[in-house]
Amino acid sequence: MNLRHLLAARLDAAFARAGAAGAPAIVAPAARPEFGDYQANGAMAAAKRLGVKPRELAQRVIDSADLDGLAHAAVTGPGFISLAIADEWLAAALAGPLLRPLAAPPRVVVDYSHPNLAKEMQVHHLRSTIIGDAVARVLEALGCEVLRQNHVGDWGTGFGRLVAHLVDCGEDSEQLADLERFYTEASARFQADTAFADRARQVVVRLQRGDVETVARWRRYIDISMTHCQAVYDALGVGLRPEHVRGESAYNDDLPGVVEDLRAKGLLTESDGALCVFLDQFRGKDGKVTPIIVRKSDGGYLYHSTDLAALRYRAETLRAARVLYIVDARQALHFRQLFALAAAADYGAGVSLEHHPFGTMLGADNRPFKTREGAGMRLLDLLDEAKARARALVAEKNPRLSAGEMDAIAQAVGIGAVKYADLSKNRTSDYAFDWNAMLSFDGNTAPYLQYAYARIQSIFDKGGLDAAALAGKPTISAPEEHALALRLARFQETVEQVAATAMPHHLCAHLHELATAFSRFYENCPVLDGEHRASRLLLCRRTALALRIGLRLLGIETVPRM
Repeated sequence: MNLRHLLAARLDAAFARAGAAGAPAIVAPAARPEFGDYQANGAMAAAKRLGVKPRELAQRVIDSADLDGLAHAAVTGPGFISLAIADEWLAAALAGPLLRPLAAPPRVVVDYSHPNLAKEMQVHHLRSTIIGDAVARVLEALGCEVLRQNHVGDWGTGFGRLVAHLVDCGEDSEQLADLERFYTEASARFQADTAFADRARQVVVRLQRGDVETVARWRRYIDISMTHCQAVYDALGVGLRPEHVRGESAYNDDLPGVVEDLRAKGLLTESDGALCVFLDQFRGKDGKVTPIIVRKSDGGYLYHSTDLAALRYRAETLRAARVLYIVDARQALHFRQLFALAAAADYGAGVSLEHHPFGTMLGADNRPFKTREGAGMRLLDLLDEAKARARALVAEKNPRLSAGEMDAIAQAVGIGAVKYADLSKNRTSDYAFDWNAMLSFDGNTAPYLQYAYARIQSIFDKGGLDAAALAGKPTISAPEEHALALRLARFQETVEQVAATAMPHHLCAHLHELATAFSRFYENCPVLDGEHRASRLLLCRRTALALRIGLRLLGIETVPRM
């Protein structure tokens, strides 16, 4: 149950009964504990319109509100309504499901990862991949039909030199085991060897014409490259599979039809031989409109053409209600133009088209993350290093673990640390990659949350208890119990917030607050001894469930002990 929505609905109805119909109850978690658990605003603006004192109207709203059994309300400040959730309501809520599906879950396309298949995945592909995967998991958990779309770069002139180099090396060449080196060698030959460059351009022509032999060689290279990508996805534990790949080449045959459709709708203008669309909202300070190039003067197509064809496919063929693009913030103008072009062409009417940008992952020098040698870093190498560092930490923390246990924990902690360090930041911001910070067992990190989960499991192990056999609802009385129960009750609203905003850091913050509240509860409320044992064990079990499911939504594993 979304507690925030429930409170807002009750207060909206109370505003209407108090004579302030239409005044929205803006409900948010209280920033200060003395104001209760939530604080609602709306009385001040409504009071000004009605000509009454804000505190007087707020009291009228409280008197009219149906809050019996749900919350205790009081007027605070200049006219805020402070709400403290009733302990009995919290106890009952914790006996129900942790997470419920949305009333009308939509079909959602999530476009994420989209590496360039000319070479292996680099560190800069990390953010789109893990943010997109977390958002997809959250949407699925709320009952949405999620269609993952991996819009890979698998087409264009660059593949001419790769296929030409493949012809010379042989399709079974050992060089294909290192695509980064293969790509570098092909590019160097293209720059230094005129004959090779001419041959590469001829390959592009044959590829675009659909020459069977050329297409087969291109497909061979693409398949090898996708094998490398899938190894990264498997190591990261993300949900992308080969069936989710629909790259630029998939829309190649649609492009002439898109151009003709834009022409028929009167949107195209020829400019220096290129076909462009001029939309007035992209007029600059000099009064000139920046053109959106749909087809170049040489007949080639650009990203706007391919992306427009993909957008039409997602809206009209896949019939998505939302299309989420998890793409670098530097592409913001491209997506503004794309969505405006789609609206002008009447593609995707009624579909929510959303660009969810993210910032750059920086190194210690506050520049885009690179290796010590100054080159881009393979993503698989980064993940291998994460696991190695995590294993060293685990061995130091608990040397009695078996080698197998250490390996499993290192996998969960290492990969989880890399993911969480990214997901816990507001995705629109740049962030600095710091091994020591992300692998710390203190603070807002994955190891801290994973350890909190393992700590709860140890409580049940110590008591020789089967957590699944516990039944009933807890009794909430101590302040630490109330604080913990409140955060557990807010799990639904937090997950829904992530689904609406594609901002996983809200869930990370919630899980960190939950783990911190549990720590205070455990320090102040004896669990295995005393008359409250059964009730407090239920709170422990619920907390472990929320941590496990919450981390799973972020794509992070939990382990029973660390």
